[in-house]
Amino acid sequence: MDWTSKTTYKLLAFSCWLLAVSACSVSYKFNGASIDYTKTKTIQIADFPIRSSYVWGPMGPMFNNELKDQFANHTRLSQVKRNGDLKIEGEITQYTQRNKSVSAEGYSAQTELTMTVNVRFTNNAKHNEDFERTFSASQSYETTLTLNSVQEDLVAQMCKDLCDQIFNATVANW
Repeated sequence: MDWTSKTTYKLLAFSCWLLAVSACSVSYKFNGASIDYTKTKTIQIADFPIRSSYVWGPMGPMFNNELKDQFANHTRLSQVKRNGDLKIEGEITQYTQRNKSVSAEGYSAQTELTMTVNVRFTNNAKHNEDFERTFSASQSYETTLTLNSVQEDLVAQMCKDLCDQIFNATVANW
């Protein structure tokens, strides 16, 4: 076999392999949503008011936006103001901080910040999936830091954790 026929053979083999690889593609989605889009097309997400005795102003809008974004980014459901096939409503019931650990000197070393929401979920296609449930998320920070310096990041992470929990409980059906 001469050099030209070897090169042609290699080029032909590579072309066949490339054609086979490009023709066979598999697509997976790992967002966890198991929604029958033939029956469920819309979702109504009400703003969650803050009913906690301790309040940080931006917390409400941060949570509400994160929850709506979660469903917009991970489902094909259209968000509507009323009469949704799915309905999520509730309130932020607690926002607390407590000492989590004590240093050798007897002072607080870590503080835990906790956010709790009460959620009412209605599935108008399958009412046996309806529920009312409480979800909580916590984040800790060193007591050497002030709450004001870490609060925005901690609340953002708690909002994400809570919205993941709510998403999984409502449409993921794990």
